[in-house]
Amino acid sequence: MPPVILSAAGTALVLDGSGPGLPRVRHFGAALGPVTGTELLPALASLTPAPPLLPAQGDGWYGRPGLSGARPGEHWPVRWTLDALDLDAAPGAGGTVTVTASDGRAGLALVSELAMDAGGLVTMRHTVTNTAASPYRLDGLTCALPVPARAGELLDFTGRWALEKVPQRRAFGHGVWSRENRRGRTGHDGTGLLVAGTAGFGFRAGEVWAVHAGWSGDHVHHAERLPEGAALLAAGELLAPGEITLGEGESYRTPWVYFTWSAGGLDEASARLHDHLRAARPLPVRPVTLNNWEATYFDHGLDRLLELAGRAAEAGIERFVLDDGWFRHRRHDRAGLGDWYVDEGVWPGGLHPLADRVRKLGMQFGLWFEPEMVNPDSDLAREHPDWILGRPERMPPPQRNQQVLDLARPEAYAYLLERMDALIGEYAIDYIKWDHNRDIAEPVHDGVPGVHAQTLAAYRLLDELRHRHPALEIESCSSGGARIDYGILARTDRVWTSDSNDALDRQSIQRWTGLLVPPERLGSHVGAPRDHITGRSLPLAFRAATALFGHMGVEWDLTSASEAELTELATWIALHKRFRPLLHAGRVVRADHPDPSALVHGVVLPERALFAYVQLTSRLDTGPGPIRLPGLDPAALYEVRTAGPLPEGAGLPRWAAAAGDGPIRLPGAVLAELGLPGPALRPASVLLVEAERV
Repeated sequence: MPPVILSAAGTALVLDGSGPGLPRVRHFGAALGPVTGTELLPALASLTPAPPLLPAQGDGWYGRPGLSGARPGEHWPVRWTLDALDLDAAPGAGGTVTVTASDGRAGLALVSELAMDAGGLVTMRHTVTNTAASPYRLDGLTCALPVPARAGELLDFTGRWALEKVPQRRAFGHGVWSRENRRGRTGHDGTGLLVAGTAGFGFRAGEVWAVHAGWSGDHVHHAERLPEGAALLAAGELLAPGEITLGEGESYRTPWVYFTWSAGGLDEASARLHDHLRAARPLPVRPVTLNNWEATYFDHGLDRLLELAGRAAEAGIERFVLDDGWFRHRRHDRAGLGDWYVDEGVWPGGLHPLADRVRKLGMQFGLWFEPEMVNPDSDLAREHPDWILGRPERMPPPQRNQQVLDLARPEAYAYLLERMDALIGEYAIDYIKWDHNRDIAEPVHDGVPGVHAQTLAAYRLLDELRHRHPALEIESCSSGGARIDYGILARTDRVWTSDSNDALDRQSIQRWTGLLVPPERLGSHVGAPRDHITGRSLPLAFRAATALFGHMGVEWDLTSASEAELTELATWIALHKRFRPLLHAGRVVRADHPDPSALVHGVVLPERALFAYVQLTSRLDTGPGPIRLPGLDPAALYEVRTAGPLPEGAGLPRWAAAAGDGPIRLPGAVLAELGLPGPALRPASVLLVEAERV
């Protein structure tokens, strides 16, 4: 069989099925031009041997196997026989490959699916079936693609609550670098992307390969290089011992795993991911949102909330979300989770007085839930202690006064579906903030580890609610950014990027989370003047300019704001609305700015772009360097002007002042290479620059 080639958007993947066993991916990277698989054979013969689609020792791979498992009392190493390879592809347009294989002696069958979309992104998943009479305990099944020897560095991400997506880099040497998550959710320290690249790669330069597991439960990402020269990136679900046991005829399917490549640094690799997600789930206009949590916490006095809603409408906010505290027994975070009935003592008329007023003010109405959790101090836990995810003889350790509700239990699932469906219907809810505020510890469902079943049940609940309420929008919040992955994003409309609204921290959190998630799905709010987590006080202009580049919202008690602050906030919200069609559809670009005290980033469409020069801290150098604006068409001419309020104390930049009342005109190549003279800004300041194609 000659090699199979998938190609699109400057990317190619070559699958070589000429040898025994499973096909091998001989190339994943730059497009190879108008060449056939047969014509490639001489070049492939000289390459370092590549691992097969599912690496195993029988194929000469002595690293971590792609499949691991066992039968009681017997062990047959798997040696796959290729049964079929089905191709549906066109040169330059991507396509799909489906590989079926089997090992009768081992009693297993395999289906591997690969797809390349029109943007060059590759997705992969495997399905393994037990064809023997004895049970097969599956311990692991991952998807992998090779990377070449020149990929000598690794980038991944760690983090904690309120400080997610902190980058860390290292050399890609021999052995395994593995990021394993056993928190039952994606995790604040979940890497999101594991990246391999050429030495010194950045946002705009270098060749990079990256992998992401689209799964919201326990998961693994790993990179491995063998002394023989072969190396790969892999990812998949992380299974606990005994979690998956396949009876005869039963199958396990991995989550989709996403692979992206770029010859132009992280931005191009990120753009392929953004394009894929946007094509899979197009979104309507993203309303500017106010969430009341940091404004009122558990104080749900109707008069106060109505005043807050009125102030929100005056500022131009388009959606009002009522957060935690509206349901029975919920006067603090130690009771009530699971009792999903409007608290009659706090809301004698139900939520209608607030919801009706919000809509009369021209805003949508949203509501907070934490469906997967339960407080031991709740009617639900007292009536159904057996619904808690764990062994009934010994409850898991509590976190945040919470236990986890076993969604894979049909009665618990049915209760949640009925309650949420009824509330969404009664109040015509437009939007749900779906929270998940603790890691899952010691999960046991029907006597076996329960994260896999719990994750699938959560997906089913999300899918069914969307089926019943097609216009409903859902935000994935998980103590902030602890559940951000393409599994949850296939079912939700945005993520809460972090519980921290500190704009200085948010600049970094949003920058790196944005590699995986496009800006219209990143919840980004203007917080209070003094952040309630870090205690840091920052100017409104800096807070608003930080929120501008995501799905903008407000998390601030506007009843305490001065008239001047409300007017300034309304100006920034109007600016966001003006640029929203660009910000939520364009390509995100990030300059490799040499000054660590500042950032340059933007969003670019063919006709228009908006950039931000962000002064984070004090500069070491006496004078600011140039602001280079990446991503523009080098041959096009652009009119360039400042946008929005000027930073306090800065005045017009020299280049803008020299132009008088009009914009300056420069080619994209000049703006990207030489840039504009940098402004002298105070720390925690942002200058916005608009470029419009002539």
